[in-house]
Amino acid sequence: MFEYHGSITVRESAGDEDEGSRLRRIVDELRAHICRMNSPYLLDLRWMNGEPFIHLGGHSNHRSAPDVLELFRHVAAIAPGSYGLLHVRDDEDPGHENEIQVLRLARGTLTEHTEPLLSPCVPALEDPFSG
Repeated sequence: MFEYHGSITVRESAGDEDEGSRLRRIVDELRAHICRMNSPYLLDLRWMNGEPFIHLGGHSNHRSAPDVLELFRHVAAIAPGSYGLLHVRDDEDPGHENEIQVLRLARGTLTEHTEPLLSPCVPALEDPFSG
């Protein structure tokens, strides 16, 4: 099972300068990228209160398209001022089968962490299997 939930605040840089048309071009490129992903799950890019945000979520039997990790890498590369979190539960990820992993995007860098509030999944989220 592969479950994920995340969001990204899209910013061209971490500074407070007016990004204007550059940010609009970045958002247009991201919108095209998201359309190519053709996700059957939640994958939304929209402007709210003058800022662009990406929201995503999904649940499939196995890690497969859309490649949401690649989307985070892509945003880090073209809009390094962006920030966000992606929570992932992948019971087929060796060494992390019983954890919620968090991908952190900040200042153009991605880091991976274990989510301590939801891990280990058994017993934090589910009862142990009693076969």
